[in-house]
Amino acid sequence: MHITAILLAAGKGMRFKSKTPKPLVKIASKPIIIYSLIALARNPDIKDIIVVVNSENKEGILRLIKTYRIRKIKGVVKGGEKRQDSVINGLKALDKRTDFVLVHDSARPFIGNDIIASLIKQAKKSQAAIAGVPVRSTVKKVSDSGFVEETIPRKNLWEIQTPQVFRKALILKAYARFGKKEATDDSSLVEKLGSRVCVVPGFYSNIKITAPEDLIIAEAIFRRKKSLCKK
Repeated sequence: MHITAILLAAGKGMRFKSKTPKPLVKIASKPIIIYSLIALARNPDIKDIIVVVNSENKEGILRLIKTYRIRKIKGVVKGGEKRQDSVINGLKALDKRTDFVLVHDSARPFIGNDIIASLIKQAKKSQAAIAGVPVRSTVKKVSDSGFVEETIPRKNLWEIQTPQVFRKALILKAYARFGKKEATDDSSLVEKLGSRVCVVPGFYSNIKITAPEDLIIAEAIFRRKKSLCKK
């Protein structure tokens, strides 16, 4: 079974407001992207990794791959204007032997082998598996004028994360047909095909680094994980 991981690091990170490209910003002692690269490289089921970058961070990421001796790198490719364009460029670089594709956002550094393994196991059964956690906050639908239209029951509402794992033929078909449409994640395109997508319980610690204050939370998560490893 040949599984390829596509790690997305081509976003401009406009909301992050940093002179340093977001994937290169450090949490504790390591750049954000390195956490994901190490986790993916250590998983025995993942045979190769494609990293999608932009012109501003490419050289820095290439240096990190060399410095941290990240194995399994099949290619480092340029991303596109939108997230979907970056995924398409990653898909174009897939090995012909690839059976399943794992897509992950490098802005989510705290993935581990447990969730990667669970997603791969489920995808082998159902063709498509994504990570997520039940919504904990109250969710309201608000009008353009700022007034509440509806309070949406939280039951059965999940916040979806990455990684997401798909059979190669399925994700290729989804992007060939709907890749130019607006979508916030890859599974949305698979859903448009009418295919079922299974949600695997993820972790609330699998946060996405979007704004500068997220680094404070990330540092706390890192310290917590480090202390648990010592016990």
